[in-house]
Amino acid sequence: MKLISIVVPAYNEEANIASMYTTLVQELEPLPYLYEIMFINDGSSDGTLEEILKLANEYDTVKYISLTRNFGKESAMFAGLKRIRGDAAILMDSDMQHPPTLICEMVDGYEQGFHQVVAKRSRSGESKLRSWQSALYYKMVNSVTDVSLQDGEGDFRLLSRKAINAILSLSESNRFSKGIYSWIGLSKKTINYENVVRAEGDSKWSFGSLVNYGIDGIISFNMKPLRICFYTGFLVLFLSLLYIAFTFYQIMARGIIAPGYFTTITAILLLGGIQLISLGVIGEYVGRIYNETKQRPHFLVDMSNVDEYDEP
Repeated sequence: MKLISIVVPAYNEEANIASMYTTLVQELEPLPYLYEIMFINDGSSDGTLEEILKLANEYDTVKYISLTRNFGKESAMFAGLKRIRGDAAILMDSDMQHPPTLICEMVDGYEQGFHQVVAKRSRSGESKLRSWQSALYYKMVNSVTDVSLQDGEGDFRLLSRKAINAILSLSESNRFSKGIYSWIGLSKKTINYENVVRAEGDSKWSFGSLVNYGIDGIISFNMKPLRICFYTGFLVLFLSLLYIAFTFYQIMARGIIAPGYFTTITAILLLGGIQLISLGVIGEYVGRIYNETKQRPHFLVDMSNVDEYDEP
């Protein structure tokens, strides 16, 4: 009998762990599959780990990993995928915004032969501004990246063992899972569902973290920003040469005229701004190269609360 693994990263989700487990079991028990539920405690500072330990001590189907600190959701998911044994895995958030009622439909898609069964949420319940910003972001990202990202598609998805192995083979430190899911290809089925509002706790995504995540999406899967800097540099050089030629012609025709302050400051600000933007883009790539060369692990496991199954 095949094994389905549920991978659940958790960061300060003490209030949701027990109800998450109960709801998952209700959906998994009727399925003709064995199952395991892998919780990843991503360095929580509340009682999340204690709640997970209670379940793990009581139920053999509950597995867990506790990381030494908050490495971020990307690393937590990677840690879970590395340690599960399932023929397929379902990635879910622990905040109950990913409805477990879709698990049965996901498994149906897996039985139909799809390697990725993706749950795509609507934008209902969000403000018009937030929806507009999201739509604009995805339109911008898809115009510059080498992968295709769909608005509403996130980490809530089923992955076949073939898809899991493909994802694990990509060992880069700066991980952007939405791009990775698209990059590996493989057959995909999409399931639509209505957006679910968080019942307990607060969102861990601040405005700053969302901006950083958006930048990761733009930079992780394309070299176009560097090419834009290259072309912009040539354009500025061409315009500068035209301006120099025009200025030289005026001097030859009318004599020397004292340069104006506005022209000088405009040129300085324009060129300085372009240089700073270009250096920033180049710096992002150099920083990522620096992180990759260090070859640090994606996560570290806190061995003080780990059973034999979770040992690396």
